[in-house]
Amino acid sequence: MLVALSIRDIVLIDKLDLGFEKGFTVFTGETGAGKSIILDSLSLALGARGDGGLVRRGATSASVTASFDLNDAHPAMALLAEQGFDSEDTLILRRVQGEDGRTKAFINDRPVSTGLLKQLGKMLVEIHGQHDDRALLDPATHRHLLDQFGGLIGEVQDVSRLWEAWREKNKAVDELEKALAVAEREKDYLTAACEELNQLAPQPGEEDDLATRRASIVAAQKARADLEDIADALNAPQFPAAKLSAALRRLERTPNIPDALKPIQSALERVLIEAEEARELVEAQLRGESGDNVEAIEERLFRLRAVARKYRVSVNDLPAVHARFREDLGRIETGEEDLAAARKAAAEFGAVYARAADALSEKRRATAALLDAAVQAELAPLKLDKARFVTEIEPLPEDRSGLRGGPFGREQAMFYVQTNPGAKPGPLMKVASGGELARFLLALKVVLAEKATAPVLVFDEIDTGVGGATAAAIGERQARLGTRAQVLAVTHSPQVAANADQHIRLHKAARGEGDAIVVTTSAEVLSMEGRREEIARMLAGKEVTAEARAAAESLIGARHVGAHHVA
Repeated sequence: MLVALSIRDIVLIDKLDLGFEKGFTVFTGETGAGKSIILDSLSLALGARGDGGLVRRGATSASVTASFDLNDAHPAMALLAEQGFDSEDTLILRRVQGEDGRTKAFINDRPVSTGLLKQLGKMLVEIHGQHDDRALLDPATHRHLLDQFGGLIGEVQDVSRLWEAWREKNKAVDELEKALAVAEREKDYLTAACEELNQLAPQPGEEDDLATRRASIVAAQKARADLEDIADALNAPQFPAAKLSAALRRLERTPNIPDALKPIQSALERVLIEAEEARELVEAQLRGESGDNVEAIEERLFRLRAVARKYRVSVNDLPAVHARFREDLGRIETGEEDLAAARKAAAEFGAVYARAADALSEKRRATAALLDAAVQAELAPLKLDKARFVTEIEPLPEDRSGLRGGPFGREQAMFYVQTNPGAKPGPLMKVASGGELARFLLALKVVLAEKATAPVLVFDEIDTGVGGATAAAIGERQARLGTRAQVLAVTHSPQVAANADQHIRLHKAARGEGDAIVVTTSAEVLSMEGRREEIARMLAGKEVTAEARAAAESLIGARHVGAHHVA
């Protein structure tokens, strides 16, 4: 509930601190006393659009602070937790309005965006008036309100999950169909490309490897003359290999070879071994025994690069292109089977969704009949006995893909009214007049209050243009609504004011002289005696008579006898 509202430098208000009680609170006062300023200030604290014109003359800025007490289960607490706020007993919304039009928003003294403040404000307070364009008048909310009234929110969530699953299955079908269509159009191309790449068999990193090998061969060819000279030297008659070999054999046959000769023997062995190895390496290089051939390598590089240009990729990307072409070609071969399986899965999910959505549709239609009857029962006491309230259930059309329904089921709901017999029911805002609209909204809100309401409801002069029994019925229902939620109402009706649990009177006064005169608005929470006097003033006008006081006493007394129990 709203426990306090502090206003600084808003229009006629320089400083005003109000405390609120549970139940039904009314604001009264003469025209121009500042009742609308209170509501404008509250709206500003709830995230409404700022306006530099709200700042009181002579001030550079204004501020409004609204304090709420909420239980931990309220959805606003979950939103605050998501935004990183710690749980606190009191929720404080504050808005600072500059004369330049700019505003600042705070939640529990932490700066926040105006968007977050507005989102939170909608969870806390609903404001209704003769030209209300929020809450119940928005057709986008009607289906949700109907589901709340019928206790269908859990089933709606189940349907929503099934819808998302069905949509994903249909999305998979669409993707397979598109891929298969593309593949079919390119089948001949893919077949030829795969045959060409199968023959070529490109390998990862092959271009760099071939280039390295070719460079190595070219370098070796440049050194061929040197290799030939080395070969000639190693094979020439003057090379002492034969003499060294004969000498080594003689040493080996020498019995008891002295230790001093053994190192010489080992050295000769190494010389002969290294010389033979050098000869073999040189001859192998000259014969090209490595198996590499510059012409063959260059021919391979030419083929790889030509094919890469053909497919507009680098040589290094050819293996990946080859793999993709094989996959695309394989998809054609298995695509029909995959598509058939995907279509079957989508159909199965669609059938599950349809059963759940159809069951929800039946419950919605039954709930709509109950809601219509409940609202209809509230209309006669509000002098709308010839009117009719109707919840229209309209099926959603199929979309371009043939799907019928949505994440919230297969229909939308809209609240229609018929104000005169024989007239065609139509949307609330278009059919009802200002006074009728407010009473329709009040009747609907009374019915929905237990299951679908913000903790604070504000009614701005919804009794305008009515009096007597109709005004009394409005007051009685606002008081009844106050047993389930906190209700604030601006009213000019004594019958409405008499039903309040708390009565706040606004008045304005001037101080100063000449050009220095300043008009300010103040507020007073009335005692029981003060209430009688204020209601008597509302009944009598300028001069309060004894008869007016007696009538005021009667109205207040009638409320305490049992107005809360009026059906």
